[in-house]
Amino acid sequence: MAVHVLLFDAGSENEGIHSLELNGTTVVLLFEERDDAERYAGLLEAQDFPLPTVEALDRAEMEEFCSSAGYEARFVPAGFLPQSPEERLLIAPPEKNMDVSTWREQDQPEPTAVAEEPISSGNSELEAFRRRLEGLL
Repeated sequence: MAVHVLLFDAGSENEGIHSLELNGTTVVLLFEERDDAERYAGLLEAQDFPLPTVEALDRAEMEEFCSSAGYEARFVPAGFLPQSPEERLLIAPPEKNMDVSTWREQDQPEPTAVAEEPISSGNSELEAFRRRLEGLL
């Protein structure tokens, strides 16, 4: 099943995924409906956030990516109605956001030595997707 996520600078070296900080946990929103993701992106832009791109990705692969990165994947179903202030953040961004004016220039971690032979799962499609998701970090 495909879900829709918000990406910044999609396809570039600086690609990043939109996330929220909720109670000390980094949460990535997985929208069932493209329209809901596009509306959320528009709300971010209205808050002077850079406009993200809405991308459809496989839900299971996104949940696996989030889990391996220490993030929490939150599925936002079609017609979702929040029952708490925290759940409201799943359909509308918070009024206060982190400063994103320098997110592209933030200090990058020092590169580490890489083994001569990369570890391969033998599935080239899976490897290509893994590299794409690692680029989001």
